[in-house]
Parts: sequence; structure tokens; C-alpha cells
Amino acid sequence: MNPNDTINDIEWQMLIQAVGEQFSDLTIKRGFQYFKQGFVHPGKAKDTGHIVAMVEGSDVYRVELDLNTLSASRCSCPVPSHCKHIIAVLLDYVSRQGRFVHAIVNAHSTLMLKQAEKTPNSGAPMAEQREKAVTALQEKAAQIPAMSIAEWHGLFKLCITPLEFRSPNAEYAKNAMTSIYAMKPDLTPVMERLYDLHAHLFMLIKLVKPAQQSLRSSHSYIGYHTQVAADELQSDMKRIFEDGLDISTEPELWPRITKTLTYLRRQMLTEPKSFSYLFEAYDQLWLHWLHPNLEETEMYSEELQKLQSAEEELGDSLSRLPWMLAQSRICFFMGEDKQAWGWLQAADKAAIIPQGYLISFLNALAAAEEWPRLQEWLVHISPMLSSHRKGHWDDYMEYWTKTIQHYPESETRMWETLTDMLPHSKEIYEETLLSYGKWQRWMDIQLSTGKEPLEFRVSVLQPMEKNAPELLLPFYHQAVERYILLKNRSSYKAAVKLLKRLSKLYAKMKQQERWEHFITAFANRHSRLRALQEELRKGKLIS
Repeated sequence: MNPNDTINDIEWQMLIQAVGEQFSDLTIKRGFQYFKQGFVHPGKAKDTGHIVAMVEGSDVYRVELDLNTLSASRCSCPVPSHCKHIIAVLLDYVSRQGRFVHAIVNAHSTLMLKQAEKTPNSGAPMAEQREKAVTALQEKAAQIPAMSIAEWHGLFKLCITPLEFRSPNAEYAKNAMTSIYAMKPDLTPVMERLYDLHAHLFMLIKLVKPAQQSLRSSHSYIGYHTQVAADELQSDMKRIFEDGLDISTEPELWPRITKTLTYLRRQMLTEPKSFSYLFEAYDQLWLHWLHPNLEETEMYSEELQKLQSAEEELGDSLSRLPWMLAQSRICFFMGEDKQAWGWLQAADKAAIIPQGYLISFLNALAAAEEWPRLQEWLVHISPMLSSHRKGHWDDYMEYWTKTIQHYPESETRMWETLTDMLPHSKEIYEETLLSYGKWQRWMDIQLSTGKEPLEFRVSVLQPMEKNAPELLLPFYHQAVERYILLKNRSSYKAAVKLLKRLSKLYAKMKQQERWEHFITAFANRHSRLRALQEELRKGKLIS
């Protein structure tokens, strides 16, 4: 099945309705069991909207699923249509689309409920039931300060029950968060921050974890609209973390912070391998809430032990990249930089480490003004940045600049590091040469690679024209000769443009006589090129 053949929200709602109308609740539930047990073996899509799959049962049955006309779907089992095997294949398909499978599982009962709401004289009882349900939720929510984290998440689930069958997109997430916050009672500042965090965590897990539960491959897929919703929740969570947490005002709530850590650790270690939402939440928790509030180092050692024991405990379900990155972060907090680099190097061999994660180490050290240590981190993470495009390289070089300002002897290490990173660092290396006034080295690179002066903005070459004009002479002269060899009007115009710059350089160097000798000889040498002669006159280089 091609994940690119997505179903839109309207098609999704029509599919749910069709299932509810055409399949009994018992058939749907049996199909769900087959799906959960992994009995579906997807085949190839015959064409858009038509899928072939094999389903294990008392025998192996062939299912042809028609998404356009569900009633036209067929199965090779004794019940040729509207059977549990068709439902199993349908559930497998919608899970790969990143859709909420329980919307299909509950399609029949939802349809019955909607029909009951439309029956005469049923409005008042239904309204009363809703009012009772809201009152019960509010009474339950009032107990939040005494509830466990698991009970909080149970409450969140009850809050969004009316939205369960909506498509998992940004609007769904927004409405769900509104429902959750509508039940929030008055809380102390720290408790309120925890509530905010767990509300977002609950919704984020609801969006990204179903993909893992339903897919058995190493790569999980969620639909575009689901990913947009997850990204927005992640951004909101980052703001929650960055606002910090002063636990000293409510120290009795520290156990809730550590339980949040336990919860997040488990979630991020079992996150789908192609995602990093929950690892980022775990990492932000350490960076902004835990580390700033810790005075004793014992918790770091305990966290390392828990992370290391997770390898045996979780086995193949362990997400190894976040597992390694988490240990690197804890070693960093402990000041064990060699161990931290070791974990990063191991992670770099397994996958591409997010650039933002690498830069975060530099940010923490700069904030702490640990300049010698920052220098070592700049050196050690440079090979890991080499596999990336420019991206955060500007940030990376900014930290070198700060380090050199406070620790001047580190400049030598910077040049050695940038040289070792070539050719990946070529662009940033050349920019740094210019910013540090290393014009001779910069010019050697341009001459050896055949770059053209007109490829650069005037502002790039202006400092050199002012401070070292003699370095530009061979650069300009070489380019002029190349343009003449092309023998066309546009190349002649480019040559004249550079010759006018050369005229100014010779004047700046007070070598007008040398310039006059050169331009006279140049014009005579190319006297047969009429177009060039015309351009030279237009440029007032010859009379």
C-alpha cells in the first residue's frame, strides 16, 4: 500500500459512515482482533482505492478491498463480503494512513448513537445525560491534586470522548485541548505547570503512538495533518519547559516531577524510531526543569542506571537513538565529557543526530561561561555536523566567536577544526576567513578552484579592496582572460566590468602608469575583436 495515496477528511468521514451502515458491531470487533494480532499481510495496491491483502485465519484468505465502494469489497473466505477479514485489512490500511483506528472499530455503535439522538422526544434525556456527564467530570477534576499521573491521563481521555471519532488533525487537537482545559480546577503555580505539560503529553502520545502500535515495521508513518498537529503540540510544550519551574516554592511536589520523568523516560524509549517528539520532551524536561533544580548529583547516576537497564528490559522495542542521546545528556550534566562524546559518536554511527540537539550543548556551556570546555565541545561535535547541510553552522561558528572572545588561545583550534571538516565546511570556512581578515588564504582557494570575481557580491570583496588590493589583481586579471576566450558580447561586457574595477585598484595602489601600460597592450592584443573594442570604448577604457 502506497502511503502517498492518502484519504482526505471528507473521504475519511464517509468511510466511517459506510462501515457503520454495512458491518455489524460483532464483525467489526472480530476484524479488530485479527488486525491487532498481526494477521494482515498487505499486498500491492491494484490502483488508487483498491487494495489486495492476505489475512490469516483458519486458512489464508485473499481480500480485495474497494475503498471507493466498500460494499464491492470481496474475500475468499466462506463469507464473501462484509466479513471480519475485510475489516482487518481496512484497519491495517487506515492505521498506515495515520488515522485513528478506533473510529472504525466504534463506527457501528457511533451510528446507532447518532440515530438514537435523532429519534422524537429523545432530546431532553440526552441533554440531561450530557449535563450529568459534565458534572461528573468536573467533580472528578476537582480531585486532580490528589490524583496520580495515570489518573490524570484517564481524566483527559474522558474529557475528549465526544471527539474520539474526529480526524487526528490540528483542529481535533485544538478542540481536545479546549475540552481538557475546560475541566481544569484552580491549581497552585507548579501544579498548574504540571497539568499543562501532561495535557500536551497526553495529546501528543495519542497522535504519535497509534502509528507505533499498529505498524510492525521499523519505520512508522503518520498522515500530514496529524504531523502538523503533533508539531504544534511540540512547540507549545517547548514553551512550557522554557518558562522554567521554580520547585522551591512548592517542594512537596518534587515527587510528581520525578514521576513525570519516569513516565516520559518510558515513552521516549519506546517512541516510533522515525519520530523524536517524546525524546525532545524528555530532553527539555532535564534541561529546563530538572537540571536547574538539582543540587545533588545522585539523581544523574540513578538516571544512567535506569537508562542502561532499559536495554535488557525493552529488548527489540527499545528506540536506540534516543536511548544513546539521553545517556550523552546525563553524562554531560555530570561533567563526564568523554563518556558524553562516546555516546554521541555511537549515536552518529546509528543515525543522523538532530543539529539542534548538538547545538544545545554549546548553548548550555556558553550560558555557563565555561569557555575551555566549550572549545572542546566545538572540536568534538564538528565531525557530527559534517553530515548536515549548512543549517546550524552559523550558530556553530557564533559559539566559536564567543569562545575566542573570552579564550583567545582557542583560535588555533578553530582553524584546525574547520580545516579537518573540509570539504563539508567549505562555505563556512571561507566566510570565516573573510571575517577574520585571512585574505591571502581565501584568495588562494578562489584561484585554485577557478571561481569568478563576479560570482561574489561587491560587499564581499570591498574589505579586501580597501586593505589588500594587491591580492585582487591576479583574481581579476585571470577572470578577464577567461571571459575574452569565450568571444561573445556578454563575456566582453563582463570583462570590461572587471577591467573598470582593475583601473580603480591600480589607482588606489598609485600605479596608474602600470595600468595605462597594461590597458594599451591589452587593447592592441585584441584589436581584431570588434565587439570587445566597442565595449572598451563604452566603458571609457580606451578612446
